[in-house]
Amino acid sequence: MLEKYLEELGLSDKEAAVYLALLTFENAAPSTIAEKTKLNRSTVYVVLESLEKKGLASETNVGKTIHYQAAAPERLETYVEQQKLKLEEMERRLSDIIPQIKAVHREAGERPIIRVAYGKDAALAQTLEFYNVEDKEKTGYFIFNQDMLNEQYTPKELARVKEIRPTKKILGMSIYNAANPIPSNELTERRRVDDKEFPITADISIHEDRVHIVTLGEQATTMLIQSKDFANTLKTLFKLAFRSLK
Repeated sequence: MLEKYLEELGLSDKEAAVYLALLTFENAAPSTIAEKTKLNRSTVYVVLESLEKKGLASETNVGKTIHYQAAAPERLETYVEQQKLKLEEMERRLSDIIPQIKAVHREAGERPIIRVAYGKDAALAQTLEFYNVEDKEKTGYFIFNQDMLNEQYTPKELARVKEIRPTKKILGMSIYNAANPIPSNELTERRRVDDKEFPITADISIHEDRVHIVTLGEQATTMLIQSKDFANTLKTLFKLAFRSLK
C-alpha cells in the first residue's frame, strides 16, 4: 500500500521499495538493502543514486564503508512541492513549444482520422456526433439531395438534425438537388442544381476540420473524416462551385 502511494507521488516501484527499506535502518550498506528488497546490488546502487538526487537518501561513512540513510518522511512534502514547481514550469514551457511541435507535425503531413459505419441508424448517430462538438468556425458547407433525404429518414429524424445547427449558431452554405426549391434564410444560403445534369446521391457536410459523408439509398454508408487538409480542400472546391451558381 505504501509503495503504491509513493509511486503515485512520482517514485518508481524500485525507488519506493528501496526508500521504505532504508527507513527500517538507521543506515545500511547497499548489500543489506539488496537483500531486503530482493533487488540485485547493481540496481540498488542506481536506485540509491536516484533517491539522493531527489533528496530522499544520503550517504554516510561507517568506518571505511559507505552506507545510506533515508531522509525523514517529512522530506516527502518538500519533494512533492518541488514536483509541483517542476510541473508548473513544464506547463509554462509547454505553452511555448506547442506551436513549434504543431509546425513539425504540419511539415510531416497530417494523418486523417477516418471512421466508417453502415446502416441508416449509424448514419444518423454519426450525423448527430458531427455537430456535438464545440467549434470556433461559424460556417458549415453542405451538399445534399433533399428528395433522397426525405425517402431515407422520417420527418422526426430529419428534425433532430435540423434542430442542432441553430443551437450551435452555425451558418450554412448549401448546394442541393430537390424537386422544389428550398428558399435561403438568415441561417443558410442555398443554391439548387439540376438533378439531371448534376445529380447528388450523397449527403456531405464540411465544418471545421471534419467531413461527414453519407450515401443516400437502401444501403447507407457513412464516413466521418477528421483532417484539416482534407476539409480545407473541399471547402475551397465548394466555394468555387457555389460562386459559379450565383
